Amino acid sequence: MNFLAHAYLSFNEPEILVGNMISDFVKGKKKLDYSPGVQQGIVLHRQIDAFTDDHEATREARKFLKPAVGLYSGAFVDVAYDHFLANDLSSFSDESLRQHAANTYEVLSNYRSILPPVFQNMLPYMQSQNWLYNYKTLAGTESSFGGVVRRAAYLYSSSEVFELFEKHYSSLQKCYNNFFPSVKAFATEKIEQLTNN
Repeated sequence: MNFLAHAYLSFNEPEILVGNMISDFVKGKKKLDYSPGVQQGIVLHRQIDAFTDDHEATREARKFLKPAVGLYSGAFVDVAYDHFLANDLSSFSDESLRQHAANTYEVLSNYRSILPPVFQNMLPYMQSQNWLYNYKTLAGTESSFGGVVRRAAYLYSSSEVFELFEKHYSSLQKCYNNFFPSVKAFATEKIEQLTNN
């Protein structure tokens, strides 16, 4: 999953949200530098990622994008899932998506001093360009595809994979529809386990 889904699946728990958002930037024993709540968010992020990667719907979705980006297809499916989540009326109205994005930026800003340096540097761009809201639009999704390319070692363009995303839009939407209720239930259960221990 990508940033919007990880924020959403933190269910308004601030420290879990912070850990969930920074997990990819925290390596090895660095996790132990954080409070128990943030550590729980880091663990939750990794559990969600493993669940997502192993899900039958995600394996199906990767097939549509793999011709353009090979083994990176999973990263682009994560972005596609955020696009469909942003447009999922059972999760967000336009106004509640805007509010969710604003609340997420506020929480992250409140914890700015403990964010990993790379994430600290990224946060102003995330907020000023409103990444979380802009997953809703095709232009914002295309821009996020470009971000995946910039972070990838062996990719140089997102145009071909974005064309495949548009071509297979309805099929990818079905994959999201088959996937998201199960990851939401999974994350809810995991948060209950983490916070009750």
